[in-house]
Amino acid sequence: MLAASFKPVAFNPYGSRRKPRRVPRWLVLLLIGLGAGAAGVLFVQERYLPPRLSAGETASLRASFERAESERQRLSNDLQETARQLHVALADKKALADELAGSRQSADRLRESVGALAAALPPDPRGGAVQVRAAKFNAESGSLHYDAVLSRDRGASRPLAGVLQLVVSGSRHGTTSTVKLQPVAVQVGSVESVRGALPLPEGFDPQQVTLQVLDKPDGRQLGMRVLNVK
Repeated sequence: MLAASFKPVAFNPYGSRRKPRRVPRWLVLLLIGLGAGAAGVLFVQERYLPPRLSAGETASLRASFERAESERQRLSNDLQETARQLHVALADKKALADELAGSRQSADRLRESVGALAAALPPDPRGGAVQVRAAKFNAESGSLHYDAVLSRDRGASRPLAGVLQLVVSGSRHGTTSTVKLQPVAVQVGSVESVRGALPLPEGFDPQQVTLQVLDKPDGRQLGMRVLNVK
């Protein structure tokens, strides 16, 4: 009776083994997401982005960039040199402008001095539109050197254009003769100092000069004076 109450137990030698684990679901989703992202990147790159460069194209592009950079540096150096030259030119221009202003001031002072000197000279006894206030002549090395001071009414608004005509009387090879020299263009303001030299005929010995101021060669006489050659 006691033995009948026990039931047989089956023996299973593999009963202690664990069931195989499954891959986690989150890992599967992660791998799928990575794959989809990589595929998306490749699709966008192939469809919308510029094509990828080969090694040769990359080297060519780098060489072009280096040439462009070298040219940019050269142009930058040229620009700096041009700016330096411009700075020097502007400085020279300013120096010339200052020098010109100084020369004009000196000319104005000289003109004032000549005007004061002319005012102290005796008037031309012959009068005329242009007065010959003073003149000096001397012969040297076959030329007649002249130095004359001409004046006009101080109310004159602008210089008067004319010519200075020198008629020289003297002797040549023992014979008395008169020579008309080449006319000299002049601009006569209120006071004008005229000086220069004109060639004389060979062998001519000047003794007296008739200085004429004409409105043009062989034109109307504006002033005249006769003086001896010293």
